[in-house]
Amino acid sequence: MENMEQGRINSGVFLLITALSALIFTGCDHSGYSPKPRGFYRIEFPAKKYVHYDNTCPFTFDYPVYADVQKDSSAGAEPCWLNIDYPAFQGTLHLSYKQISSPKMFHQLTEDAHDFAYKHSVKATSIEEIPISFPDRHIYGMYYQIDGNTASSAQFFLTDSSHHYLRAALYFNVEPRIDSIRPVLDFVKKDLDHMIATFTWKNN
Repeated sequence: MENMEQGRINSGVFLLITALSALIFTGCDHSGYSPKPRGFYRIEFPAKKYVHYDNTCPFTFDYPVYADVQKDSSAGAEPCWLNIDYPAFQGTLHLSYKQISSPKMFHQLTEDAHDFAYKHSVKATSIEEIPISFPDRHIYGMYYQIDGNTASSAQFFLTDSSHHYLRAALYFNVEPRIDSIRPVLDFVKKDLDHMIATFTWKNN
């Protein structure tokens, strides 16, 4: 009788161990596991609305109400060098204005714009050059669309080819990972398009 009872206990223990082992091995089976894709913060974009910039500089343009226009306070900055800051997106559009004094200077400035854009070619997957031309406003230039994990994703220059030259470069103060900043970049690029479309030289 005692042997029978002992056998039942042993049998019960064996079944319990077998069941636990099955659960452990099943839980450790990662054959059907797939990692979650990288997630990004959801960004609430403000409504598009613009105000007109018209100060002592020889140009005017529209900029978004959710951005701030500040004079560039860095060392060596000239009077009409401006920063358009996007506080919510940790981004800045740097503007630098030069008055053209000679054809040689004009040629050098346009070459510099090209060189500045292509400095990012090491990490860029592509750089697209898009001509800018608004003859009725005496505005010409080049827009550099830079794709890839680069510090700057958009640059352009505007000129009347004789007196005025303005260069712009967009930077974000975050790690340059294009997948994460793409929604913000697409949003801000529309502001750049609007700025170019409303840009004017004062004495033209």
